[in-house]
Amino acid sequence: MVFLIRLVLLALAFQFILPMIPGIQVHGGFVTSLLLALMFSILGVVVSWVAALITAFLAIGTLGLALIVLIPLWLVGFWLLPAYTLMLTSDMMPTYLSVAGWTPAILGGLLTLIIGIATDSDNFRKSRAV
Repeated sequence: MVFLIRLVLLALAFQFILPMIPGIQVHGGFVTSLLLALMFSILGVVVSWVAALITAFLAIGTLGLALIVLIPLWLVGFWLLPAYTLMLTSDMMPTYLSVAGWTPAILGGLLTLIIGIATDSDNFRKSRAV
């Protein structure tokens, strides 16, 4: 249920909010935006897994010394993962989504990050308990 809410919110963001950012264009209707949101979600999971795998590989390979660099990178750069995912989505589906550069991708990625944080399943469980 939470995934469907997140998917619809992302589709609404792709349809109405992201095109307001200069440099991001969405071509198509709501069904296209829903398809873009699904692709963005799938690629977001893959990008997160790859980033975690690289982090684990470097941490184990250097016996933990890489964590001196990796922990600040994760703390400062976690908001870059949705921007990269947005660029990757535009590369995978160029007829439906075009992102012209990293500045619009970062702004759009921050918006999708806010949607992801707001629809986190832990937040929903906490709000139901209150």
